[in-house]
Amino acid sequence: MSVVSIASRRAVLTGLAGTVAGCAVTPAAPVTGFAPRRIAPILMAPERIIRITVCTRPFRPTGPRLDAETVGDTKVVHNYGHGGSGWSLSWGSSAIVARKAMALAGLAGGPPVIAVIGSGALGLTSALQLQRMGARVTIYARERAAFTRSMRATGSWTPDSRIADADHVGPDFPALWEQMARETYATHQTYLGTEGDPVVFSDRYMLSGGADLSRTAEPPPIRTAPGVKPIRFAEYRLDGLAPRSIPLPASASPFPVGETRMVSAMQFNVAELAHRLEAEFLAHGGRIETRTFNTPADLTTLSEKIVVNCTGYGARALFEDKELIPVRGQIAWLAPQPEANYGLHFRGVTVLSRPDGIVVQATRNDMNGVGIDDETPDRAEANATIGLVAPLFPSIRRLPTG
Repeated sequence: MSVVSIASRRAVLTGLAGTVAGCAVTPAAPVTGFAPRRIAPILMAPERIIRITVCTRPFRPTGPRLDAETVGDTKVVHNYGHGGSGWSLSWGSSAIVARKAMALAGLAGGPPVIAVIGSGALGLTSALQLQRMGARVTIYARERAAFTRSMRATGSWTPDSRIADADHVGPDFPALWEQMARETYATHQTYLGTEGDPVVFSDRYMLSGGADLSRTAEPPPIRTAPGVKPIRFAEYRLDGLAPRSIPLPASASPFPVGETRMVSAMQFNVAELAHRLEAEFLAHGGRIETRTFNTPADLTTLSEKIVVNCTGYGARALFEDKELIPVRGQIAWLAPQPEANYGLHFRGVTVLSRPDGIVVQATRNDMNGVGIDDETPDRAEANATIGLVAPLFPSIRRLPTG
C-alpha cells in the first residue's frame, strides 16, 4: 500500500480508478471484442428533482477518532470523524472500537452491557459488531437511521474520501486505514445477493472529452469557509481488492465523448442497507431508545458504563472536538429510474442511479464545502450541476447487446 499523489479525486468519488477508489489509473489498451450492454438514458432535467439534501461530513485532519476516554464513572470509546468514508470504513472501524469496548468491559458478570450513541452507519455497525462479540447492546439516538446524515451519502464505496490530511496523519495511519478498508469491503459483500439488494455492484463510466457537447449551465462556484487553508487530502492505494477499470473503444462507448473508462464498483442502496442493519440489530435482542445528549456528563446518566460514541459531526459540539471540520456536500435527487442501473462521472459531476433516486453531485474539487456547516439546500447549485451533464443524454446511443 502506498500514498498516490496523482490519483484523481473524481475517480475516488465514482469508483472509477485503476484498481479501487483512490488509485492511479494504469494505462491499458482498449479491450477488443467487448460487447457492451444496452443502457437506458437518464432523464436529466431540473424538473425531475424530488429532493435536495445537504450533508455535513465530519472531517478530522488526523483521521477518525478511535480512542477511549473516561467521563465520570463511564468509559467512552469514540468512533467518528470519517469524512466522506463513513459507510466505506464502517465495519472495519467498528470492529476496532468494539474490541476496545469489550476489553474495557471485561468478562465478569455475564455478557457485557454496552451502549452505542448514534444510529447512523457507524452506530449501526458498531452495535452489530458488539453483538457478534457477545455483548448486550442498546442504541441511544436522537433520531432513527432513516433521518441521520448517513442517509444523505452518495452510496459509493469510497474508503479514502476526505479521510485525513496527508500532512497531519501519523506514520501508523495508512496501515490502520487499510485494515478498516479491507474488513469493511469484505463484510459488505456478505450482503450481496440478499433480499432487497442492500449492496450491489454496478457499472460506472468515467467520461472525458466531449468538448463539442453544448453546455446548458456553468459549473457552480467552489465554496470554502473564509480563512480555510488548502488541505492535501490523503489518498491511498489498495492492491488486488476490487475490479479494475478498462478503457472502451469509441465503438463500444454509449456516450458521445472522446474517452470512456468503465468499471464495476460497489454501491450501497443506503435506505435498504440501513433498514437491514437496524432490523438485524433488533432481531438479535438489541434495543433502540430515543435520547439526546448535550454534554459528555449526560452519558453518565446511562445504566451502561461502557459507551461507544458514534455521533459523527455531532461530536464537534458534544465533545468540543475543535479538530473536527465540517465539509458541506449537496446532492440533487432525481426521480428513480430502475432501468438506468449505472453511474458516471463527467465535467466534475457524479451521477449514480439508486433505487431511492438518482444522485447528481458536484465533485470536481475536494476543497468545495470545507469549513461550511450550512445545510440549507441550494437550488441554483442543483440546477447548474444537472445542466453540466444533461447534454450527454439526448445524444446517447442505443448500442446492440451483441
